[in-house]
Amino acid sequence: MYKICRTITGVLLSSALLISFDSNAQTGPKPTDLPKNWHTMDLKTDGYFGVSLNQAYLFVKGKKSKQVVVATIDSGIDTAQNDLKPILWTNSKEIPGNGIDDDKNGYIDDVHGWDFLGGPGGKCDFTETTEEVREFNRLKSRYVNATAPINGNKKEFDYWLKVKETHDATVTKSTGEIQQLQPVMNALMVTSGYIKKALKLPAEGSFKAGDLSRIKTTNDTTNRSVYVWQSVFQQEGGGDTDNAKIIKDLSEYLAKLNNDVTPDLDARKRIVGDDPNVNDGKPYGNNLLKFADASHGTGVAGLIGAVRDNKYGINGIADNVRLLGIKAVPNGDEYDKDIANAIHYAVDNGAKVINMSFGKKLSPHKAWVDEAFKYAALKDVLLVQASGNDNQDVDIKPEFPNDMFEDGSVTDANNVISVGASADKKDENLAGSFSNYGKKNVDVFAPGVKVTSIDMDAEYNTADGTSFASPITAGIAALVLEYYPTLSAKQLKQVILESATPLTGTMVLKPGSKTEKVDFTTLSKSGGVVNAYRALVAASKLKGERKN
Repeated sequence: MYKICRTITGVLLSSALLISFDSNAQTGPKPTDLPKNWHTMDLKTDGYFGVSLNQAYLFVKGKKSKQVVVATIDSGIDTAQNDLKPILWTNSKEIPGNGIDDDKNGYIDDVHGWDFLGGPGGKCDFTETTEEVREFNRLKSRYVNATAPINGNKKEFDYWLKVKETHDATVTKSTGEIQQLQPVMNALMVTSGYIKKALKLPAEGSFKAGDLSRIKTTNDTTNRSVYVWQSVFQQEGGGDTDNAKIIKDLSEYLAKLNNDVTPDLDARKRIVGDDPNVNDGKPYGNNLLKFADASHGTGVAGLIGAVRDNKYGINGIADNVRLLGIKAVPNGDEYDKDIANAIHYAVDNGAKVINMSFGKKLSPHKAWVDEAFKYAALKDVLLVQASGNDNQDVDIKPEFPNDMFEDGSVTDANNVISVGASADKKDENLAGSFSNYGKKNVDVFAPGVKVTSIDMDAEYNTADGTSFASPITAGIAALVLEYYPTLSAKQLKQVILESATPLTGTMVLKPGSKTEKVDFTTLSKSGGVVNAYRALVAASKLKGERKN
């Protein structure tokens, strides 16, 4: 899963943080000052490589729009968030809270969406391990001592070898990160305490970057603590991020790492009650969308369509959408069964754009997800997905889900867009250092470095990730469809890619490298960054093909 706290590891292990415990350190760097809405800006007009959203709205000024349902398959959503509450999709066929499946669709009281990780009693399996850990433990009793295929089943044996290799790498990496990060967590807790004391805050209080300047003291320990948090806030974008949010994100990340090393393999059965390896059509889950881990999905939803011009929160990309929330992504890897069923649910409930900000290294039931992708294509629904945050070439090392179908029927679906993450300046750092890339399997880049969105409980969050680049792209697709509702999913993909003018000759640091530079056009199919204005212009020149 691609958590929006992705940068926390690098931040907390940075030399700046370690130096901060040097008794000679007195002052720290100031937080980076980026406009909260830089991702919407125009490079020529504003100096930030956003998606030219103001120009887009000027282009459609005076035109009527048609409401579009956009589904987010994610970690849930804060349904009480003021920037989202007015635009939540509502199932008009369901009577809220009566405990009856009024519309006979198999989902009781699915008023605003569905939780495929939910169980009886309002519970939720929101902390999971990785797919490779689950598969290793599923297969190890059969293959752990095997040196050759059993009963001639070479396909399964080859799969086992891949599972074991991936599992061993994940456990080694997670073990190392736990050893590094647990002391850092302890240090953050301690330094946070000193700062709260200096600011005269209660134990449960929190502080932001701007509060640190109010601390005037000659106490070395307090000054070192200030330097630590200045370094962390700088890397996290400063602004409205507070220490409680950063500590919470790190705590969740550590929980995920621990679940890789010592996995709770019974959580799914204990909480949800189904068998994730059996997709028999029987209903499961519950209708609750907000749990403690809903931050990621809330931020994603906000970027797509947060209420515009309400003097609150942020302005979403699209101005006339209804957001259908589907919870299927835990703090860990999602299950193929849940993703397949989530896509079906979204399509069957009228979604025309589906955002999918998640991914993993293995897909044991890829055929189920492939079928769901095909179902979406059949119903003319666009799927927009994050390419991933492992700074790797997905043409060589694919992540899942993807549109390279197992049966060989499709290797590049015309209703699927894979999105990489770009930064705010047209310079060597334009490609996010963490972003996956691929000339064949990544379609386009979109803003995904230090992007600000809404968070749970009226908060903000600034973070890195293709998880944010994807909903910005999905929001543009929805915006185009609002004003050009006869365009097919294939045409939507076409105008999105056409909007990203190839940046030929723009040399950037290759994601994952500090020295190697490549032409930006080698990193994706389009070779550019998505642009809302140009997408609308391209759409205006097409004759719609939508059949339903």
